[in-house]
Amino acid sequence: MHSIALRLAAEEAEQEARHERIARRQLRDDMNPFELPESLFEKYYRVNKPAFKYLLDVLIAVSEPAKKIFAVSPLTKLSGCLRFFAEGGYQTGVGKDSDVALAQSSFSKVLSEVLTLYENHLCPQWIKVSEGHEENRKIALAFYAKHGIPGVVGCIDGTHVRIIAPPRNAHLYYNRKGHYSLNVMLLCDIEMRIRFVDASHPGACHDSFIWNSDLRACFEREYLRGGNNFWLLADAGYPLEPWLLTPHRTPEEGSTQMRFNEAHAKCRNIIERTNGVLKNRWRCILGARELHYTPEKAAKIIYVCCALHNICIHFKASTHIIECEVLEPVEMNATSVASSQYTAVAQSTRNNIGASL
Repeated sequence: MHSIALRLAAEEAEQEARHERIARRQLRDDMNPFELPESLFEKYYRVNKPAFKYLLDVLIAVSEPAKKIFAVSPLTKLSGCLRFFAEGGYQTGVGKDSDVALAQSSFSKVLSEVLTLYENHLCPQWIKVSEGHEENRKIALAFYAKHGIPGVVGCIDGTHVRIIAPPRNAHLYYNRKGHYSLNVMLLCDIEMRIRFVDASHPGACHDSFIWNSDLRACFEREYLRGGNNFWLLADAGYPLEPWLLTPHRTPEEGSTQMRFNEAHAKCRNIIERTNGVLKNRWRCILGARELHYTPEKAAKIIYVCCALHNICIHFKASTHIIECEVLEPVEMNATSVASSQYTAVAQSTRNNIGASL
């Protein structure tokens, strides 16, 4: 009798699961996000309809043809991933959304697939350091017109994205704020476009260590070739270099150094606002959340979110999202990676700019 009861219970559970799969599939077949009003559409997906259509076209173009008749459609894959990026919830909760209707296991596969495809096909296209003298000149003119500092082609800063404790080397990811994270370096231009992102470093790494990267090498090569008319702005946690201008330490009130610092802070505020818009549009990387993934997968999510951020700017998606990223405390004991020769040139450049303000 006991075995019969167990068998009946198993059959009943299987029947309920079957009904749930059928209902979920029916929801997926009936869904059409494009029927939503534009305001609700952007609230749910954080992109407008032209950007969504572009992302859908890319996903269809780079995905392998479906092998099963009931395979998850590209529309459902994209809807689910955007909802996850936007809300920062758990996969199970996203999967139970009536516009997504995916089992958690299915959504996990979908997320991995979409992340890989977009990282390979979107990120290289939409996250690029400014190329060529003419593009740099246009960016520098825009910064100069607004803030009065010549030669600025971008601003950089580090921001922490919370993750769960990784299974290996967890101590490397435990940051000074008392939680596990990735320390992500971002470079943005005057229009808040993200031009460079490095999400490969643990939270315990200092900003100046992360700066010693391919981006720095690129600017150093350009400087050694004679291209010394453009530079980036950074806070005092970074080293002063001819291509990276930081504020003066402890300037006197009313001095040219103080005037430079004030102009520098106003100009560099663009990277803080970029961090705020990025994290509040894609709340899976907001400080109040944490990514429940390995550091490698969390980095993929960050890269894709940065590409999506730039796509939103390109397609003029609404920026009604509140910019609430809190400024992180500046560390004043950065270890310089510049030589004394570089430091002298950078100090001269900084002093000349200060005298002209």
